[in-house]
Amino acid sequence: MTNTYESDFYSWATTQAALLRAGRLDQADIEHIAEEIESMGKGELRELENRLAVLYTHLLKWRFQPIHRGRSWELTIKEQRRRLRRHLDQNPSLKAKLAQAIADAYGDAILEAARQTGLAEDAFPQTCPFTFEQTVDDGYWPLGA
Repeated sequence: MTNTYESDFYSWATTQAALLRAGRLDQADIEHIAEEIESMGKGELRELENRLAVLYTHLLKWRFQPIHRGRSWELTIKEQRRRLRRHLDQNPSLKAKLAQAIADAYGDAILEAARQTGLAEDAFPQTCPFTFEQTVDDGYWPLGA
C-alpha cells in the first residue's frame, strides 16, 4: 500500500476509498489516510490565510494610495470579502484560528503591499489596523493615510 501511495497517488486514493466504503478498514492504509485528512484541514487554513492576505493587501493599497484607487481594486476587495465569508461559512471551526490567521496574513500583506506600491514596509502599521468586522464589511472602505 505504501508503495502505491508513493508512486501512484490517484490509484492509492481510489483504492483506499473503495476499502473504506466496503468497511475493510483492516486493509486500509490508515496512517496515510490520516495524514491526507490532516493535510486537507491545513489546506483550508492556508486558504483562509491567503484570502485574508489578498484582502489586506488591497485594503492597505486603498488606504495608503488613494490616488490610485480604481475599479480593479474595488472589485478585488468585494470578491475577497465574499470568498472569505463563504470560506468561513463552509468551515466554521476555522474561526477559532482567526486571530493567528489574521496576524500571519497581515504580515504577508505588508510585504505584498510594499512590493505593489513601492512604499516602504514601515509605511504600513505593523499590526492590522482593520477589525475583522471591518475586513468583511462590504460597506467599509478605509480612508486615506
